[in-house]
Amino acid sequence: MTTTIRQQDLIDSIAGALQYISYYHPADYIAHLARAYEREQSPAAKDAMAQILTNSKMSAIGHRPICQDTGIVNVFLKIGMDVRWEGFTGGIEDAINEGVRQGYNHPDNTLRASVVADPHFARKNTKDNTPAVIFTQIVPGDKVDITVAAKGGGSENKSKMIMMNPGDSIVDWVLKTIPTMGAGWCPPGMIGIGIGGTAEKAVLLAKESLMEDLDMYELQAKSQRGEKLDQVEEMRLELYEKVNALGIGAQGLGGLSTVLDVKIKMYPTHAASKPVAMIPNCAATRHAHFVMDGSGPVYLDAPSLDLWPKVEWAPDTQKSKRVDLNNLTKQEVASWKPGDTLLLNGKMLTGRDAAHKRIQDMLSKGEKLPVDFTNRVIYYVGPVDPVGDEAVGPAGPTTATRMDSFTNMMLEQTGLIAMIGKAERGPVAIEAIKQHKSAYLMAVGGAAYLVSKAIKNAKVVGFADLGMEAIYEFDVVDMPVTVAVDAGGTSAHITGPAIWKERIATGEFKGISVGAV
Repeated sequence: MTTTIRQQDLIDSIAGALQYISYYHPADYIAHLARAYEREQSPAAKDAMAQILTNSKMSAIGHRPICQDTGIVNVFLKIGMDVRWEGFTGGIEDAINEGVRQGYNHPDNTLRASVVADPHFARKNTKDNTPAVIFTQIVPGDKVDITVAAKGGGSENKSKMIMMNPGDSIVDWVLKTIPTMGAGWCPPGMIGIGIGGTAEKAVLLAKESLMEDLDMYELQAKSQRGEKLDQVEEMRLELYEKVNALGIGAQGLGGLSTVLDVKIKMYPTHAASKPVAMIPNCAATRHAHFVMDGSGPVYLDAPSLDLWPKVEWAPDTQKSKRVDLNNLTKQEVASWKPGDTLLLNGKMLTGRDAAHKRIQDMLSKGEKLPVDFTNRVIYYVGPVDPVGDEAVGPAGPTTATRMDSFTNMMLEQTGLIAMIGKAERGPVAIEAIKQHKSAYLMAVGGAAYLVSKAIKNAKVVGFADLGMEAIYEFDVVDMPVTVAVDAGGTSAHITGPAIWKERIATGEFKGISVGAV
């Protein structure tokens, strides 16, 4: 029997799946994160997870992106040999890219276009997030099996690959490598590991493994019942326990849960080789699977809102200090301590890589900047465009280390006094912060929709041609942040994990059961 797949059905299915995964977390991820939240003993990590869970449910209800980085699209196709194609004006990849185009430009939920053509020179945004990265297999059968994922840059940028000797320890390499990845991949998430094949095959295996459902709690239960585990299962469990024992924790602030699952996929390799790749998936885990059988487009069923735990994060003035950005002084900034939670109110500026580079070029030429940064705070963000009556779309932080090389310039030459971003800062930025008695504040990656609700007004005040990388001015009410680097140069991303790694090593948390959902 031959199945006929029509072009429009494929386009509609891809577009629908991309909309779906932009605002619905997979149920297995929510279940695992809810259990980790119940078990968490670190106040900073627990607060971060509460924001992620609250953001996730808000996105599911509001049909707006979980994260402002709506990803680069990965599509995995398994095409049955008996499938026939009808009405195609181009190739299958052209149809998939049209689905991406329509999915990202949906008027009710416009997604951020992040893909740039010419990856080295012009790096010009394609404006519609095309092209997707597409992998195709031809298999027996009369159906088309499709997995669609949207992979954020913060986690993709932390991908690692190594050509090992056959006798080298993968566990040792993983445990040595994960601490070097920082928190820019937005833990707690999952780690995908590919072993074997050739260099490029190992990386593909790692990415494919991230498309599998999380089942670590089932695997733990199987082990606790005394059932025999195969070698891959034993290795997954060992890595899960040892990675979490590193104490990195949610958002890298220190805690019990760094990974919710570890996936491993293998393929035969050359006798002299052992290629190994590792790719993290962030808190904005986004992928969906569906099968086309020729009966028309496939639309995924909405999950029940009962899947989400009863966690509702809200600003807490008992635990957090309100800050007036409009009257912020260097003295107040210098009083903040690592781990302090703040609620920001007033006007802040934004800027990412492209804006910082342009500021650098203008200052070097003696040109006047479009805005005055004196005593201002800058937020590293590239927001999603607003829809309806929104001031701005989801607007979570971007990875702050990308701005490290510009930090001294900004603090020394513009009058800037504090910065907000995601994850840790590197040594160069920390030294500049210490020298200028500044501070770095961390917003939670994976809470973009929640953060956007604190932004009451937004306007472009500079570099409008840069699109989402333009300089905006946000007017915020009770925007939650944590002091990550204080004026003395102490980093919560260094001290937090170190403390929690030591505490975990004592065994004091072994009696804490995994929370049930």
